[in-house]
Order: sequence, then structure tokens, then C-alpha cells
Amino acid sequence: MQQPRSPVDVPVHDPHPVLSAYYSSAEGKRRFVGFLFDSSAVDYDRVNRFLAFGTGSWYRREALRRAGLAPGMRVLDVAVGTGLVSKEAIRIVGDRGSVTGIDPSSRMISSAAVGGLALVRGRAETLPFATGSFDFVALGFALRHLADLETVFLEFRRVLKPGGRLLVLEITRPDGRLATMLLRAYLRNVVPFVAGLLGRSRHTPTLYRYHWDTIESCVPPARVMATMVAAGFGGVHNQRQIGIFSEYSATA
Repeated sequence: MQQPRSPVDVPVHDPHPVLSAYYSSAEGKRRFVGFLFDSSAVDYDRVNRFLAFGTGSWYRREALRRAGLAPGMRVLDVAVGTGLVSKEAIRIVGDRGSVTGIDPSSRMISSAAVGGLALVRGRAETLPFATGSFDFVALGFALRHLADLETVFLEFRRVLKPGGRLLVLEITRPDGRLATMLLRAYLRNVVPFVAGLLGRSRHTPTLYRYHWDTIESCVPPARVMATMVAAGFGGVHNQRQIGIFSEYSATA
């Protein structure tokens, strides 16, 4: 008789439950997230530079290197946004490599002023690229905004060459109650307040409040890794920097 699967081993679809304060359905989530990022694109780089809190250019560059990015590789940056991960990837791969960014937000793409970056509008769940097109796929701090993790990881596996590398960067809720309380106070209260002072869009503070709410309700790292394994990835690993910055890495 087949043993029932542990909930930890079951692949994940939505990375967090419906957040009824913002939307009421999966389609509502897609529209809401799209609206937030389109509305806040004008402020995104300015606010992130001020509130980097460890996620600046140096951290992104070193995380890419830790995951195996090397000169000459072909890279896909999913949910490229304004190109913060792509900029560091271009520095690593050099002239012999290439970096392509994809994002569903037209306004984010139009704000991605990064030399040498090819930009495509599209969604992670249906990547418009041929099988085996890339040596490296990166997803920077956008896992919580995806519609279906299992579908996305299957797509990542498809577009990677055999032996290709995957890196997913994400903010993970701390383990301790005090650390969680402090991070919640910072990300849900301080950051939106400062974003309101720095930003030009009235929707920018909402984006940063929403960030914390998705962090707090996101599935745990064990389930993210189980979904990677179910999609066919090997060598799945998660390491955390200062207890909150998760680096998921795997091999196709």
C-alpha cells in the first residue's frame, strides 16, 4: 500500500494563500500585482537604493557567483523588474555571455535602463523561449508574486540546458518570534512610511506593505525546495544570509 505523501513533499502552486485585504481570487492577484508594479515602477529603484537592507548590488553579485554564474554564460532573469539582478549578471558573464530579462510589467521593463540587457515582456508561467536556451536562470525576490510555483519551476527546467543552474533569491520570515516582530515592524511600517516620503506614486507604500504580508504568509523553504525537486531539479539547496535572505540553488 502506497504511503500518503507528507504535506512538505507536495509541490506548491500558489506560494501563499489568498490575501483578502488586497484581492479575492487568483486572477485578482494577477491583476493586483500587475497594477502595483506598473504604478510603482517610477519609484522602485529610488526606494530600493535607500532601503536596500542588504539586498544591494554587492549582495546580488555575490549570490549569483555562489550559485555558479560564470563568464560566457547565457542568463535569463525572470521578473527582471528594473534590472537590478541583470546588471550584476552582465558584470559577471562579460562580453562572451548574454543576459535576457522577462517581466509582465511594461512599466518596469521601460524603467530597466541597463546596457547590454535584452528585454522581453512575458510571464514566468509561460516562458517564450525554446527548450535548452539558457545556462543560468535567476529569479530575484519575486517568488511570492508568482501564480503557480510548480508550473514556473517546470518552465525553468525546460529552458535550461542540461546541467544549467537556477538561483532564486527571496526574503524568508525569520525563525524566532522576536526577529519576526522586528522585521515586521521594519518592513510593514517603517519601509512603507519612507517609501511614501521618497516616492512619487501614491501606490508605492501599498507595494511595500504588500511585500511584508506576502513574506509572512509564504510557504516555508522546505516546500519551495520540494517543488523544485518535483520539477526535476537536482542538488537543491537553500542557504540564508543574516537569517532572512534565502538563496535557493539547483541544477537542471
